[in-house]
Amino acid sequence: MANADADSARIRAVLSALGIPPDLPARRGLPLCRQARRLTPVGLGADGRDKLLSPAAARAWLKLRERASADGVQLTLISAFRSIDFQAALIRSKLERGMALAEVLRINAPPGYSEHHSGRAVDIGTDKIPALDEAFESTDAFRWLSQHAGRFGFRLSYPRGNAVGFAYEPWHWYYTGHR
Repeated sequence: MANADADSARIRAVLSALGIPPDLPARRGLPLCRQARRLTPVGLGADGRDKLLSPAAARAWLKLRERASADGVQLTLISAFRSIDFQAALIRSKLERGMALAEVLRINAPPGYSEHHSGRAVDIGTDKIPALDEAFESTDAFRWLSQHAGRFGFRLSYPRGNAVGFAYEPWHWYYTGHR
């Protein structure tokens, strides 16, 4: 319980430092996403950096990617685990470039509320379009994921008109472990 209280206090402090209203997550129905404590490398991402996932999500991702490849579909890992500090730096960078806080929070979860913290979320791309582009929905990769990802325990987190108010992200998939 002490760790949970310390985590909550830290998240409140980070939100405050970024100017994010403390009631915003509750108003939008955003669940708190605890930062993963155990992570497993799953290979290099499109940026050439090692990507990490929780052990169960890592096993599922590797199986999913292998099956897609066997079916002739190339999946590129764009993003996986992100720490609370990384999420805060990402938001801070966008604010410093002049983006309005409301717009930033349409495309990035507040620190403490990103599925990436759990080590169970992946952003997936393909070499046919730029990373994190809505055009991903028109690719063979997205069609394959829509048909098969559930068998590997993954679901699309932010479809059009999602209840939590994030922009549509056809590239963002979350490992639930349920098949």
